[in-house]
Amino acid sequence: MNTYLIKGATLVNEGQQFIADVLIKNGVIEKIGQSLSAPEAQEINAEGLYLLPGMIDDQVHFREPGLTHKADIFTESMAAVAGGITSFMEMPNTVPNTLTQDLLSDKYAIAAETSLANYSFYMGASNDNIDEVLKTDAKNVCGIKVFMGSSTGNMLVDNEKTLENIFSKAPILVATHCEDEQTIRENLASFKAKYGEDLTIEMHPLIRSAEACYKSSSLAVELAKRYQTRLHILHISTAKEIALFDNSIALKDKKITAEACVHHLWFNDQDYATKGNFIKWNPAVKTAADQAGILQGVLADNIDVIATDHAPHTLAEKQQSYSQAPSGGPLVQHALPALLEMHLQGKISLEKIVEKTAHNLAICFDIEKRGFIREGYWADLVLVNLNDPFKVTPLNVFYKCGWSPFDGETFQASITHTFVSGNLAYQNGKFVTSELGKRLSFTR
Repeated sequence: MNTYLIKGATLVNEGQQFIADVLIKNGVIEKIGQSLSAPEAQEINAEGLYLLPGMIDDQVHFREPGLTHKADIFTESMAAVAGGITSFMEMPNTVPNTLTQDLLSDKYAIAAETSLANYSFYMGASNDNIDEVLKTDAKNVCGIKVFMGSSTGNMLVDNEKTLENIFSKAPILVATHCEDEQTIRENLASFKAKYGEDLTIEMHPLIRSAEACYKSSSLAVELAKRYQTRLHILHISTAKEIALFDNSIALKDKKITAEACVHHLWFNDQDYATKGNFIKWNPAVKTAADQAGILQGVLADNIDVIATDHAPHTLAEKQQSYSQAPSGGPLVQHALPALLEMHLQGKISLEKIVEKTAHNLAICFDIEKRGFIREGYWADLVLVNLNDPFKVTPLNVFYKCGWSPFDGETFQASITHTFVSGNLAYQNGKFVTSELGKRLSFTR
């Protein structure tokens, strides 16, 4: 492995900013200090740049196996690394769904051969695979994913007994997608009765409503409290849900945590007029008041982490009518630039971005030796230039699907270098593919 010496960067870490040198050797951060020298090291002049811990994304859909016309682990991990994401946790709604330990092992085998970023994969839960779920290895798997909503068809868990079984017996963190299926079906029937098949994207947040989200999230919280489950609720999309989460205790002591996604922080329902199906997600992008409430929840620590829910579809799929177009969009390449843009707009500090995208992920998931700039930790690091604007176009996206919901947006900050487990995986638009990411491990 190469040895690197990052000189004169402004480190953003554990609530502080300070200028220092960082020596990377054998994949780990060997030394942080002033005026370091290492004759054998490849030196990087980072004066004027900010050094952050790499973003850890706890929710991506990389589509492999089975849906590789949309994306695959190689292409999307490449886009992630270009966007400063050094580790990802991938969801089980691939084809076939990841509902057995053998199928879970298959995904790890693919990543070991192709992923440029560090990786972990969720075990999927269904109405009838509790025995497989309970075999999940807490040391080597990030969590169990439960879809308490119809986003993924066959993986909907709507059986009350199954939910109680999972929440009472789960050996590790349970991550949930919370939208109440019955509420959504009733809303859809009501809109179809009034408009027939002429439904539009503006109706999406009314069909997949705030009430549907709150009803499901509050049920998950109630079950977790009843069974003392380690619960993590994904992609909070309403202001009302913020009150479900406690900000009066330290994160390490929380049994119930929550995630916000970049698209719910960036977009609101006024953007449907220009973005259409390209910002069709489940849960839906909702009102400006919800958008503001989510940001406030992040700043006040009701919401613990920020992620992407990266879920690419082809351009042709997204260009269908509202009813036919699938929900989801590609985000990993532009999540950190979007958050840095929010920082430059005065909405969030660099320290809070680092906390919500790196430190807190490591704490939430008990990730071993990642998420912080500390001596002895894996060197998952990102150098950013806060004054290097670039415009998002189809020509500079690395997603296999070839488009971005941020198309046409100019971001003021750029990622210049990304280190993954000590390997300089990305530098100014170029990738090193000879070294791959590593499987995440957990101290549980």
